[in-house]
Amino acid sequence: MTQRRSYQYLSVGKISTKIRKSMSHPYGSFSGHGNHQRRNKNEDRTDNSQSGSSHFEHQGRGRGGGQGHPPWLKGKEIGLYYRDRGKARRMQKEAQVIKLPENIQHKIERILENSKGFYEKLYNNEVQVENTNSRMENKYTHIHDSQFKRMFLNIVSGNIQENIAKAVLVKSRIERDSDLDDKLLNEQRSKEFSEEYENMMKFRLKLPAYQKRLEIIELVNKNQVVVISGETGCGKTTQVAQFILDDQIKKGNGSTTRIMCTQPRRISAISVAERVAVERVERLGISVGFHIRLERTLPRDRGSITFCTTGMLLKFMQSDPALKNFSHIILDEIHERSTESDFIIALLKLIIPKRPDLKVLLMSATLNSERFSKYYNDCPMIHIPGFTYPVEEFYLEDVLVATQFKFNEPPPLPQNYKKHLKKFKEVQSKRNEFSDIIDPYVRQLVAQRKYPRYVTDQLRNPNSEDLSLDLIEQLIRHISETKPPGAILVFLPGMMDIVKLHRIMVDAGRYPQSQYIIYPLHSRMPTVDQKLIFKEPPQGVRKIIIATSIAETSITIEDVVYVIDSGKMKYLKFDLSRNVETLNPEWVTLANSKQRKGRAGRVKPGICYHLYSKAREMTFDEYPLPEMLRTRLEQVILQIKILQLGKARSFLASVMDPPNMKAIDLSLELLGTLNALDNEETLTPLGYHLAQLPLDPRTGKMIIWAALFSCVEPVFAIAASLTFKDAFYCPLGKEEQAKQKKLELSMNQYSDHIALAEALRRFETSYKRGNAGYFCREYFLSFNTLKLLSEMKTQFGQYLYEMKFLETENPNDRHANRNSDNIALIKAVVCAALYPNVAVIRRVTKSGTLAWTPEDGSVSIHPSSINDKIKNYPSPYITYFTKQRSSSTYLHDTTCVTAPILLFAASNMCIKREKGNYFITLTSTQNFACDLRTAQLIQKLQEEFNNMLGYKITHPGTVTWNGHEGDLLNVIIDLICQKDADMGFSDANVEEGEDHFYDGN
Repeated sequence: MTQRRSYQYLSVGKISTKIRKSMSHPYGSFSGHGNHQRRNKNEDRTDNSQSGSSHFEHQGRGRGGGQGHPPWLKGKEIGLYYRDRGKARRMQKEAQVIKLPENIQHKIERILENSKGFYEKLYNNEVQVENTNSRMENKYTHIHDSQFKRMFLNIVSGNIQENIAKAVLVKSRIERDSDLDDKLLNEQRSKEFSEEYENMMKFRLKLPAYQKRLEIIELVNKNQVVVISGETGCGKTTQVAQFILDDQIKKGNGSTTRIMCTQPRRISAISVAERVAVERVERLGISVGFHIRLERTLPRDRGSITFCTTGMLLKFMQSDPALKNFSHIILDEIHERSTESDFIIALLKLIIPKRPDLKVLLMSATLNSERFSKYYNDCPMIHIPGFTYPVEEFYLEDVLVATQFKFNEPPPLPQNYKKHLKKFKEVQSKRNEFSDIIDPYVRQLVAQRKYPRYVTDQLRNPNSEDLSLDLIEQLIRHISETKPPGAILVFLPGMMDIVKLHRIMVDAGRYPQSQYIIYPLHSRMPTVDQKLIFKEPPQGVRKIIIATSIAETSITIEDVVYVIDSGKMKYLKFDLSRNVETLNPEWVTLANSKQRKGRAGRVKPGICYHLYSKAREMTFDEYPLPEMLRTRLEQVILQIKILQLGKARSFLASVMDPPNMKAIDLSLELLGTLNALDNEETLTPLGYHLAQLPLDPRTGKMIIWAALFSCVEPVFAIAASLTFKDAFYCPLGKEEQAKQKKLELSMNQYSDHIALAEALRRFETSYKRGNAGYFCREYFLSFNTLKLLSEMKTQFGQYLYEMKFLETENPNDRHANRNSDNIALIKAVVCAALYPNVAVIRRVTKSGTLAWTPEDGSVSIHPSSINDKIKNYPSPYITYFTKQRSSSTYLHDTTCVTAPILLFAASNMCIKREKGNYFITLTSTQNFACDLRTAQLIQKLQEEFNNMLGYKITHPGTVTWNGHEGDLLNVIIDLICQKDADMGFSDANVEEGEDHFYDGN
């Protein structure tokens, strides 16, 4: 009998692009038990994709090694040649079969024998709940943890309307207190007589918002919902909340006034709170405070203003669905149309009928207020004019005159390109679109003789629309050498562009620290760094801020006089057709352009340089696409469930711009795969836990499993990095050194995730010793990012302690880290959380590492990954966190995992027999030839593991390692730690050479 290879083979012609959902246990990752009895009869037919054989194998070597195809073959004949040769080679090779080592088999058999009825006895020993009327209570009679059960059933059984009605009856924290009213009034009056307050009022009186103060107060007093729009610099963000608070205190309503004002970003919540406190001649924590993730300085309970992020307000609504503890909700910067702000806008529409005393103010920086007013039944609007000095605008044509800059000529299209090739069509289409826009405009400029010939020639160059950091550096130099003092603000698409421009300027040697101070600004920078940009530089020193779109509206830097607008910004979008995220620089909208221009001219007349032509501006959209229409929706759906808003499709149909139903379906499918939702779209107990965490559901699952397997510290570090950002940076000119240091931190584990965990571990050790700065410089790591990641680990510990999965809040606790040195286990936990994000490595070429996924076919490992261009992988399987489409489809944050780890992580295992051979089938494209006894033991082990997970998730608590739970987990760890060779797996068979990809077509 010919045996087949143990590694999966992928039959492209018959690949199912959907990962089948688990139909068994709703709690864990293992869920194969019993599936083989319920499989569709059509799946019993003989199929190469199921039996381990394949048409998808690349035996051709090209120049990279081995013999290529005969030179007379052409086109499809070449592919058929490699297919047939691959078949012949596979037939000649005797494949190995998965078989557990004898000692592991005996361990598993002993554990399974001892575990019979273990959880049934636990359930039976608990007090049973009888005579339940609720369908949900009947469904979950097996849950006996009364505290968890009460909270869980309240969530899955309730609805938002009932919750709001009940919450309205609850006593509020802002009940009237006449003594407090008098006290707050006296404090306000005495403060107004101080010289410092009077000086501050002189500044406030000059703001356009102050001229509208009485009108705003009157509108708010007479209406429940008001939309306020205002030009940049009008003062609406800092003044409106103060107008309301001062008015209510003077009317004797201070004790019943508690204002919550949302900001889209952490830094803006803090900076606005600090500014308002200064204007009120107070320190933070009296009448003004802020509340963001990991940081807060809360004000007094009543007669106060709290600035928070939109995410924090959603968190508050879980415990206070009617917002009974607030008198006013102000949503600022709603024009940005973030998912969270759109979500809250829809929620408030449900709340305000039950809370007629609640005032809602929607504040937008641009004049699209009619849309928000219409959504709230034509509520009143008020517009505040801007207060800025005149800002002169220049476009690319003017910048070229000033700098004499010349772009590189685009390479000609190769003459031998076949015109049906996709790449040729894309390039040609882009150039045609560019010519259609620019040619008529250039002809007009030539006729007007407004610009010299070299400028119009440059405008015709397609490269003139690509981001040129060299042009920006020359423009900065031009401003610095020819323009009066004033800060320069540069808008760039992303963090890497900021880093590169900063490096170009440093390397140029024209910006000495005695004359220039350069600040990079990005939303993910720690707040301690971001605050520095507001400081005025010493006399004779010019401040230069290099920023992303965060500086458009969220942050106001008063001394900016010159703005350089690259015209590009990065949008994270979700491609429904490919089920992949895309992150590409795109043209800004007219609203973005207007905001960027408005950043100049705050203190004196300013100048804005747009690095695009006037013709290109005429093609811009008016407003950005709402975030809810361009991102995945898993976290939104979990919020819908935890807030008891019903079916996802129904609620999302009620938002201002409902997302595509296919996007909703894809997110529901992933949540089903993660076992966060059941087949009826109801939260499972695991989903309930995941919804409590402010994390992506996959990283949420990761940290819960880390607690169960007692490997908390490294997995928390990985989860924090994936949630926030990794701390590695890559300075220009030192890319190779940076990659080598990252490889060192990965400890030969072929894992970006292990490198992240090790970086944070060594940082925390160095921090205690006082040499963390040196460590960060040596390994090209961001000190401030690592500091924040360390704080996030602590926060995760607090969450899981409150959820009863940890004994203490300390993520470094010895009991929570008994297995933290087991790298195979850490990889397995990561893989289980990210599954089905698994790719198969196929070829290493000069341009990078090529892999394969069932949804996309050929993909690439991102160059930033340590797994790019590795020659000898220990296994062909790669798990990854994100898949993004930019210049290619790239896998980011990858870890090479072994087949035993994949068997542990997969959520869809069954056993099949075909042609006398047995196979463990994980998905329609993952099959392993196996020994029957091995397959049965692994399947039964999965079943018992699911039983344990089911109990632990519904009866939260730490694992008892000296009992049955510990024995079960230990034998699973033993299985995970087996090397491929010990279980009969062959090598990874990854080839080097040319990009010979036969896709079966």
